[in-house]
Amino acid sequence: MSTGTHPDTWSLRRDLRLAGWQILYEQRAFWRNRARAFFSFLMPVMFLVIFATIYHGQTIRGPHGAISYDAFFVPGILAYGIIATTFTNMAMSTSILREQGVLKRMAGTPLPGSAYVAGRIGSTLLITTEMTVVVLVIGRVAYGVTVRGATLPGLLAALVIGSASFTARGVGIVRYIKNAEATPAVINFAILPLTFISGVWFHSNLSTGITDIAKVFPIRPLAHALQYAFNPFTSGSGIEANDLETLAIWLVVGVFMMARFLRRPAGD
Repeated sequence: MSTGTHPDTWSLRRDLRLAGWQILYEQRAFWRNRARAFFSFLMPVMFLVIFATIYHGQTIRGPHGAISYDAFFVPGILAYGIIATTFTNMAMSTSILREQGVLKRMAGTPLPGSAYVAGRIGSTLLITTEMTVVVLVIGRVAYGVTVRGATLPGLLAALVIGSASFTARGVGIVRYIKNAEATPAVINFAILPLTFISGVWFHSNLSTGITDIAKVFPIRPLAHALQYAFNPFTSGSGIEANDLETLAIWLVVGVFMMARFLRRPAGD
């Protein structure tokens, strides 16, 4: 009776090991690129400190009563940080790799494509986790903002689905960007206007029409799902089903976009 390892099991272990090494390489490349690390990781943290300090002690009125501005802004800027470390980071780096011919050359190396993609996505999600921890620690220590244990499931669900959704679309959108030079303009156009109508920066009474538009896109659902979990008036598990459903739909869209791009990354 054979006791050897099944070839499929051995192949899976090899791919996982290679993906782990790729994650390590991507982490080194990310942190050595100071501009990339600043705009993707440090800028959201900087915005947190600036705005939370300026408006510290102020309150905003929600549907169930007044809450501190900090309790609103910390999850809002966390949403922005997730977008920066997933969507923006993946779109910028993938666009550059495509233009440099790295993605095409990877097809001729022994590294399986699945391991390469898994390594890049894994590194991105690791950076997002690191940024999330930093924001939560600063929010707790400097501004006294924390999520209650009861609503932790809602926070985790929003983080997982939101991160996966924006990561997939960060890769997929490169298919529609002609060159690396155009990437910052496209990304800013796709993200910044929506952040101002999605409740990331300020709590404002926008018209119903604008609010309805914001709800269709994934930024507001992510920001609102996180703010819902942080809201001291929230009862239950903190899960905002409508927001998570919208994020899940965009995740499916993102996976489809990413799959189409990865079939022809060179844009031939």
